Amino acid sequence: MGGMAFLRFILRRFIVLCVSGFLLITAFRQLTIEPELPPPTGTTSKRVPGPVKWKDVPQHYPVSSMVPLPSGTPATIPRIQHEFGPPTQHHKEKNEKRLRAVKDAFLHSWEGYKRHAWLQDEVTPVTGSYKNGFGRRGATLVDALDTLIIMGLDEEFGLALKAVKKIDFTTSMEPLLNVFETTIRYVGGLLGAYDLSEKKHHVLLHKAVELGDMLYAAFDTPNRMPVTRWDWQRGALGRTQEALSQSLSAEIGSLTLEFTRLSQLTGDAKYFDAVQRITDAFEEHQNETHLPGLFPILVNPRKGKFDVGRSFTFGGMSDSLYEYFSKQYMLLGGLVDQYQKLHESAIDVAKRYLFFRPMTPQNHDILVSGTLTRTSADHFKLHTEGQHLSCFAGGMVGIGAKIFNRTEDLDVARKLVDGCIWAYDSMPTGIMPEMFDLVPCPSANNCNWDIERWYSSISTRRSIDGKANITQTIRDDRLPEGFTNIEDRRYLLRPEAIESIFVLYRITGDPLLQDAAWRMFTAIQNATLAEFAHSAIADVTWPAGMETEKLDSCESFWMAETLKYFYLIFAEPDVVSLDEYVFNTEAHPLRRPRPK
Repeated sequence: MGGMAFLRFILRRFIVLCVSGFLLITAFRQLTIEPELPPPTGTTSKRVPGPVKWKDVPQHYPVSSMVPLPSGTPATIPRIQHEFGPPTQHHKEKNEKRLRAVKDAFLHSWEGYKRHAWLQDEVTPVTGSYKNGFGRRGATLVDALDTLIIMGLDEEFGLALKAVKKIDFTTSMEPLLNVFETTIRYVGGLLGAYDLSEKKHHVLLHKAVELGDMLYAAFDTPNRMPVTRWDWQRGALGRTQEALSQSLSAEIGSLTLEFTRLSQLTGDAKYFDAVQRITDAFEEHQNETHLPGLFPILVNPRKGKFDVGRSFTFGGMSDSLYEYFSKQYMLLGGLVDQYQKLHESAIDVAKRYLFFRPMTPQNHDILVSGTLTRTSADHFKLHTEGQHLSCFAGGMVGIGAKIFNRTEDLDVARKLVDGCIWAYDSMPTGIMPEMFDLVPCPSANNCNWDIERWYSSISTRRSIDGKANITQTIRDDRLPEGFTNIEDRRYLLRPEAIESIFVLYRITGDPLLQDAAWRMFTAIQNATLAEFAHSAIADVTWPAGMETEKLDSCESFWMAETLKYFYLIFAEPDVVSLDEYVFNTEAHPLRRPRPK
């Protein structure tokens, strides 16, 4: 579905539900579609020449007392990974074959980037050109650094390392800088490669500090809440600024890992101080929202109000906010129980309100994470939609189950993962769409397939009368059984499903998850392979065997996340162990502190 169609869908939903006071244009976490947020007043029109010495730019609202990094011996956090035994020869040979296939796919896209987009942000896989949406600072190059290390591509890593030295991380070609995306892709990419490399390449840490100092200036506001879509030139010129009145909760709440790791590596507490203040604000409002325990999609950082919105989801625009609670707990060595409380409160509410069992022809016992909106003082409406972005939730719930001894949540995590696998397997291409609607079961224990109920749900959802018209709609829209609508048919090379499958495999050791991953990889390889790299596709419901429509887009997370997780699920379990590293939301591994 095109961007405008998706916009109309969201606006219709919010208008019907009487959500007043907010103008929301949907945004996915990876900048597929951005929200139209009000630009800062007095936006500068001329580009400030670089490099900028950000440490010399005076702060208008300096911090009087820094929040220090937690000190003390890290706590003993329960083990996450399964106790794997030695593999059989057959299993080892099968995994080696799969690893080669994933590595070949990476090299195809990497070579296309090297030849046609070197030091640009993204390669265009169909036309062999490039795109720049992140300030022309080599987004794909920086994002792929630790993937090169993991795959043993030492020569390519050396070339990339030399290129990193040429990038000026004190300025940007984009006038408005997305602080969240810059943090997860660039700061995360630099720190992940630094933590993962045996020989600590200090240029990586130096560049991370260079960029971290730039981003730190976005926090120079009256209440120290960051300007999430930041006119960085205004900051460079020393002008006053304030946080926006509308920000996505994921964008303001998903900076903790990268800034914390930067403080841990440099000893400079200012980065941790900046993000800990945000966490404190979320904690303050967690039980005051319209759905206590969860946070709305939109928050107001200017006024420090995180409780005004009425829609709640683990999907796009909120996702990584929740992902970072348990991960920040691990990165801080279990020394701050605030993050455990944030995680547990959110998961308890999500299990009750967001997760639903869909009706499937095979009566699968699976779960999908939907979206809930409070429509009145005492009424909530669950939108039984699936999003590819929400597929991260299975891995998040699984990790929390292990480190917080919530053993009952492992079953929930597996059902969420199985729900995403089912969505992949249901499509003709073998690939899950961006967004779709399902038929909810009457209850978790009452879920037998009922074709008449499926027809009735399509009739209600699509305002269609008559069985003949319904069956024609099913044929025309290529709706698999159980699906009532497919709002967005694209596949954008996203990683969330394989991410959770990888995490659950490392937790359980179940080889069936590896087989599911291989089915997914094969389907994605077949559907997305283009001349110069792999490409996002327009329609995952396209009949099997027919050429898919390529969108000429290859976002940096394809090589940073998707192919990395596909590689790691077939690699030896000690390769980037979950008991040694925390993955940021861009799949960059940050080293966890070791208990003494």
